[in-house]
Parts: sequence; C-alpha cells; structure tokens
Amino acid sequence: MPYVDTNGIKMYYEESGSGDPVIMIMGVTAHGAVWEAHAADWSQQFRCIMPDNRGVGQSDKPAGDYSAAMMADDYAGFMDALGIEKARIVGVSMGSIIAQELALRHPDKVQSTVLMCPWAKCDRYATAIFNHMITCKSRLRPEEFMEWVQTLIFTKPFWDNDEAHQGLLDGLNEAATNPSPQPVHGLEGQVAACINHDTSERLGQINCPALVIGGVDDMFTPKWMNDEVAAGIPNSEQHLYENAGHAFHWECLEDFNPRVLEWLAAH
Repeated sequence: MPYVDTNGIKMYYEESGSGDPVIMIMGVTAHGAVWEAHAADWSQQFRCIMPDNRGVGQSDKPAGDYSAAMMADDYAGFMDALGIEKARIVGVSMGSIIAQELALRHPDKVQSTVLMCPWAKCDRYATAIFNHMITCKSRLRPEEFMEWVQTLIFTKPFWDNDEAHQGLLDGLNEAATNPSPQPVHGLEGQVAACINHDTSERLGQINCPALVIGGVDDMFTPKWMNDEVAAGIPNSEQHLYENAGHAFHWECLEDFNPRVLEWLAAH
C-alpha cells in the first residue's frame, strides 16, 4: 500500500489513470477512496491521486488540533515526495479550505483549483454544526453518525429517488461494518481546522484559475459562503446547481463529472 512521509506524518493514497496529476482532497470525516466515482471518469485523461487526509483512513491520526495551513503543508510535502512540481487541485468541503491554503502558501505548486462547497470563514451557524458533529461522533454508532451526516448533506429530491436512497442505505451498512472508523480525536483535529479557517482577507492573493462550485440548497455551507469565495478570487468562475445541497457532486453526478473534466482540461 502506498504511503509517503510528509510534514511529520505518514499519508496514504490511491491513484488511477495517467497524464497530468490531479490531486483530489476529500472533506471532513471522509477518506480519499470516496472520490472513486469521479476518478473513474477523470482518470481517462488525468492521473487522479486520492490521499487520505491526516486524521482519517489509513493516514496518521495525531491527537491535537489541525489547521488548514498544516494540512496544506501536508500536501506540499506529499507532492515533493512523489516528485510532482505542479498539479491541478480539487477540494471538497474541508478539502476546499486546504486547497485555498495550498494555493496561498505554495502558489507555484497549484496550476488550477476546483473549490467545491467552500467557505472563507465560519460563522456561528457553521461553527455550531462542526461542534455538534463531534458530539454526534462521540455518542452515536457509526451507522447512526453516517445517517446524521447524510441528512445534512443530501437534499430531499435525492432521498426521494429510489436508486439514490438505496445508495444511502448501502452507505449505512458500510459504516456499520467498517473495521477502522475515524477516531473521535481525528475528527476533533479536522473540525478545528474547519472552524479556525479564515482566508476572507486573503482570497485576492489566490492567482491561479479557480472553479467555485456548489449547490444552491446547501444548508451545511450555504450559498452565501460560495458566493463570498467566488467574489474574492480574481481569476474565478462560479457554477451553482439548483435543487442540490452539500453533496451536489453526487446529486448532479452526470453533469458534474464532465463539467469539471472539461474545466480541468482547459486550465
């Protein structure tokens, strides 16, 4: 299994395809393999690299607070270890704040970035959700915690679709049988990174092309957050999906995959 040493941790990753590298950074609680349905398409043109963030999956899970800057440095070292000088960066949710910091702290390493359901700074509502996430993780069985997350990130039309709903049920079963779920301290570290992230006064310093993309009905990271990031980055484009939430990339998979692939190919 492939690991690299970076920034004081061992980081696990998987990859598929060949060509120019696209580094895909997952969100809070999730491991890199969750990108599989997207990498299946994008790997036809790109080398898709899907690491586990610190605090989850098969990467190291040190105790203590993490920061988006720390995790961006994880990725800078990760790229150095693989001999990647520059890459396209795709980040979802927490991955989007890591991507922002990577573009700010290591601009020479970022060719372009796709920021999915991003934020520049948490407000009290978002802070409360992240803190409640730790409470739920501490008190619920893994499948119960997963169901709570599903209610947060998927909208009603997705739940009403029989095939999509079966996928949600399959996710609950996978959570219940996962032999190594994320430990609470790993989530605590990631949540600290999410809550304390603040690029609101630095977005204008991101010089690479950026696609800022999300769902209009996202109640986790609402539309105003997406708008703020898109307005703050000089060389950015924005796309919002109607009737879609935080997991818009699953709810609108048939449009999302080719749309992002085309954008990556052009940038």
